[in-house]
Amino acid sequence: MRYRKLGRSDIEVSEVSLGCWTMGGLNWVNGNPNGWANVDEGEVKRAIDYALDQGVNHFDNADVYGNGRAERMLSRILGDRAKKLVIATKVGWFPGTAEHAYEPAHIRHQCEQSLLNLKRDVIDLYYFHHGDFGPGDRYLDGAIQAMRQLKKEGKIRLIGQSAYSNGDFEKLIPRVDPDVLQSWAHSMDDQFVREGTPVRRLMEEKGISFVAFSPLNQGILLGKFDPNNPPKFEAGDHRLGDKRFSKEELLKMVPKIERLKSRFGGDVKDLARAALQYLLANPKVCCVIPGFRDLRQAEVNLSCWDKPLSADDVSFVQQVFAV
Repeated sequence: MRYRKLGRSDIEVSEVSLGCWTMGGLNWVNGNPNGWANVDEGEVKRAIDYALDQGVNHFDNADVYGNGRAERMLSRILGDRAKKLVIATKVGWFPGTAEHAYEPAHIRHQCEQSLLNLKRDVIDLYYFHHGDFGPGDRYLDGAIQAMRQLKKEGKIRLIGQSAYSNGDFEKLIPRVDPDVLQSWAHSMDDQFVREGTPVRRLMEEKGISFVAFSPLNQGILLGKFDPNNPPKFEAGDHRLGDKRFSKEELLKMVPKIERLKSRFGGDVKDLARAALQYLLANPKVCCVIPGFRDLRQAEVNLSCWDKPLSADDVSFVQQVFAV
């Protein structure tokens, strides 16, 4: 496994790390579905044990993943091994009884609860999970102060900012001064990390690195969904109603997947390599964090860590999704 530094710190994470959202299972927050299909903890353990054997040292979690279930499951599975690993988690989507999840008292409460869930004395990387700090950014200054105080107290090591728009990143990076950014990035949409883009320039100026979630676009880049039999999702699964999984959108992917297969190979591991290594060819991406639910998915995610793409390969992938 290869490792890269998180931002300006000396903390190194495996280029292929793992995201824990799926571990929370079916879930709702304030009546809105935000989970995944339920997982079997035994299968998740086999996957994590395999990942550790392959050199994975970084797991990305959040308080809202199963409203604490994913953090607790990760802790049970890792046990004492967690002491040697880099654990990230987030605050922002689970408001509890607070008016807004970025109220300073709520941030502190959730940090303390995540520490209990994870059975740790310190969170290595603690993110603001999104860029909505209330009307007129009402909670922004207090949230930043709370986060910095937690760092001063030694409860967190690094501050991260997750967001979903260029505007939020451009507004928040100068204010929050994060070590790490996180958002989606995949070969179909790499707007935050592509050279010359606003967020990429800010990362270069400030020495910030990027953690890429959804690097496989939730499996779409693996060609795993049949357009003639689109997947069906349960209530509590955030994918229910997502047009990306409709017959019409999946049909559009068929010729693109075929082009990828023609260059990289027809196995699912070949497609995973094209997707993950496309992002890892970017110098500002410190790691990708594909999700997983069982050993097979972990094996696919980790099959390509030592198979980088050439510059020509990267250009080919860009051309496939240019139109």
